[in-house]
Amino acid sequence: MATESSAAASGTPQPFGVMDKGLKKNAIGYISNIVIGVASTAPAYSLAATLGFIALDPGITTHAPGVLLASFVPIFLVSLAYRYLNRADPDAGTSFAWTTRAFGPGMGWLNGWAIFLADVLVMASLAYVAATYTFKLFEWQWAEAHTGAALAGSVLWILLMTWICHRGIELSARVQQILLSFEVVMLVLFAVVALLDVYSGNPPAHSIEPRADWFNPFAIQFHDLIVAMLLGIFIFWGWDSGVSVNEESEDSSEGPGRAAVISTVLLVAIYLLVSAGAQGYHGAGFLANEENAGDVLNALGKGVLGAVGVKFLIVAVLTSASASTQTTILPTARTTLSMAHWGAIPSAIGKIHPRFQTPTISTWGFGVLSILVAVPLILISETVLELAVVALGIPVCFYYGSTGLACAWYYRREIFTSARKFLFVGLAPLIGGLMFYAIGGYAIYYYGKAANSEGKIYAGLTLPLWFGLIGMVVGGVLMVVSRFYFRPFFARKTEVAPPGLIDAPVERAPRT
Repeated sequence: MATESSAAASGTPQPFGVMDKGLKKNAIGYISNIVIGVASTAPAYSLAATLGFIALDPGITTHAPGVLLASFVPIFLVSLAYRYLNRADPDAGTSFAWTTRAFGPGMGWLNGWAIFLADVLVMASLAYVAATYTFKLFEWQWAEAHTGAALAGSVLWILLMTWICHRGIELSARVQQILLSFEVVMLVLFAVVALLDVYSGNPPAHSIEPRADWFNPFAIQFHDLIVAMLLGIFIFWGWDSGVSVNEESEDSSEGPGRAAVISTVLLVAIYLLVSAGAQGYHGAGFLANEENAGDVLNALGKGVLGAVGVKFLIVAVLTSASASTQTTILPTARTTLSMAHWGAIPSAIGKIHPRFQTPTISTWGFGVLSILVAVPLILISETVLELAVVALGIPVCFYYGSTGLACAWYYRREIFTSARKFLFVGLAPLIGGLMFYAIGGYAIYYYGKAANSEGKIYAGLTLPLWFGLIGMVVGGVLMVVSRFYFRPFFARKTEVAPPGLIDAPVERAPRT
């Protein structure tokens, strides 16, 4: 196995070795990996913005929790791929690095682009929510009603979170721990109080007691389930961010991968609890009401927690969106950093700050680009902003699916040596990857119909296809052009995991 030093000296990532990129070693621990993974999904924001739209589908009725449970299945299966691929190659580029090794540089480059595309599409929405919820918190109604104020607030939030990411991974991790702790406490408090009210002697109007059938995805028609899962995938997306800081983590080969799996389990527990409480309090019809669907937690908050408590719930959504803004910058900057060090994009993008040991150009470059994308999206309309979020499901399904398939293929010589390896390293990631490819393909088909997408049609394509599908096509074109400028990278050969890699003892470096 090539050592980090030899890899760094050669200037090229070696088989089964990680090139030292200058990031700070052993800077954060296992808990921080989990925190970053959970915070990146923005649980409060995701539930507030999406749960109502899941319930809005007439075929879902009371089965929104079942949709979330079904959406968890491919997420969990692919999280196993992240665990075992990270064990082989704890590279900050994650899916980019792993699919490059398994399927070759072309596929790797496209996966790096897919991560970048999805992250840049969601930044405008996250910053916009952070800004508008800041105004809600202070009851600044003038700012809530003016696009210019939301635009200025969004830009400021992006700049603040970019600065925090630039200042160092330890500061980023501490901020995440504070923000996530408050967010989760408020979500659990909201759900518990809502359920206690439902089971009290004087329940709210139209409340319904939770039933086991709510959690049964097989009670939903297949078409309705798949359409709802397109939204469910978005609610879970982001848990892999905790793996992108693997090179800065203690126990880099094992800790971040295990944290990814644990993150998905924690998320599904939070989502099932909150969705059951929200639905039980006033019934599924309240969630599906178009006036409430876009902001379910705010609509329910005053009734559940009172006039004072709803303020804390607003803060929870605010901290959720702002935390996710930060944890979207973190993995994107490390993906482009990795691509630069592998020689897939200009090397200048891989510059590391000598004091903070963070990727300077990758971090600030993504922050500035996010602002340049966010400004026109916010100025055009909230509908366009929402459609950009819908569109990111296409690149997300692509890189999650590719990672699942890459795990089974990379370990193909190992997976038949034991039943455990066959199930957890081969079959589970393979099924998860195929599920994501199928869901992504259905998303293209579904949002290709004008009736399923708001907004105008341009050249026969809906906006989700322009943002998501055409965005991936643009990545394919850039990848082909890059072949002429980064020939050493594109000359790389595919690799196979060496025998015994999964069972090899993991070296744990002491914390500095």
